[in-house]
Amino acid sequence: MQLHTLRLRSCFVTTTSSLPQRHPTPPIIRCSSTAKSYNITLLPGDGIGPEVISVAKNVLNLVGSIQGIEFKFNEMPIGGAAMDLSGVSLPEETLTAAKQSDAVLLGAIGRYKWDKMERHDLKADTSLLHLRGGLKVFANLRPVLVLPQLVDSSTLKKEVVEGVDLMIIRELTGDIYFGKPKGYGTDENGNEIGFNTEVYAAYEIDRVARIAFETARKRSGKLCSIDKANVLEASMFWRKRVIAISVEYPDVELSHMFVDNAAMQLVRNPKQFDTIVTNNIFGDILSDEASMITGSIGMLPSASLAASGPGLFEPIHGSAPDIAGQDKANPLATILSAAMLLKHGLGEKKAADRIELAVLNTLDRGFRTSDIYSLGNKLVGCKEMGEQVLKSLDAKTHASV
Repeated sequence: MQLHTLRLRSCFVTTTSSLPQRHPTPPIIRCSSTAKSYNITLLPGDGIGPEVISVAKNVLNLVGSIQGIEFKFNEMPIGGAAMDLSGVSLPEETLTAAKQSDAVLLGAIGRYKWDKMERHDLKADTSLLHLRGGLKVFANLRPVLVLPQLVDSSTLKKEVVEGVDLMIIRELTGDIYFGKPKGYGTDENGNEIGFNTEVYAAYEIDRVARIAFETARKRSGKLCSIDKANVLEASMFWRKRVIAISVEYPDVELSHMFVDNAAMQLVRNPKQFDTIVTNNIFGDILSDEASMITGSIGMLPSASLAASGPGLFEPIHGSAPDIAGQDKANPLATILSAAMLLKHGLGEKKAADRIELAVLNTLDRGFRTSDIYSLGNKLVGCKEMGEQVLKSLDAKTHASV
């Protein structure tokens, strides 16, 4: 048996043959040089962030070699890690690098040392709000998909969660997190108070509503807008603007639900929802609630998109400092966030699909981190789960090319 490797444009063509051979084995083609190049800013952050980002970086590198894509990574500090280095949770250098990149992949933010600071601007989580504001990413897409391999991982009954497939679209740069005035003070009776302001401009609601309607149109054609319009003026205005935008999408069925009822309905009958749009604070809470329908918050990715410029992609879980450095983290949400980066940030759908299939294949083969583990499966750590995804990705390459 002789091994022949031929250089053909941007790919290697490898054949195995016993010469001479009238009917040679079809060659395996594997691309090695790249036709495209992207600059990716990596923000590992705190806790388990560096562990899951390291795994996702490896996955991106491999899928890039398969698809003929070169990734140039620029790793920058944020959150508590940045505070330790410079005393600032979001250094100007980090924000500049993020703005100048093609996409941003974030790990996790939050560290006990800095979260306990009384000054709000010294808390690590503040850097995430500033990053979103700096990148002007106003629409946060959070898919909630119950994979058939993980139905039994959910705390809800199988018949409730099986087949759940919904998308939560959260407005990201307005609402009470950014509204002014805010701060501390004293009321007319001399009592010490803290206050925040919930405020929305029409354009902020309109632009995220259009993304929600466009998303619903590509799915089942059903959109549920969630608010608290029975008591909050900001929610009344939210509903008014969503209804106004709905005129542009007569093919999408629009419904409305109060947030307290929506929180109940998500655990009672999540399959009634397809696409949800809501404001910043309600979306923050409801998407975390919805994550547990899937069995673990460690499974859910997210994409934060702007009108132009780089998107921000991140798992929705926190920094989990209690398991940081112990190789216990679930990297799948970050790997799937990398897939969303490819699909929504770079338009590289084929590469994204490869990663998603590799994750499914890894789960099919029974590998589980502790948060999604059940009897009969193989318990692995963060690094091993990443290695198994790489194996699935590589196996899919040879099978499909």
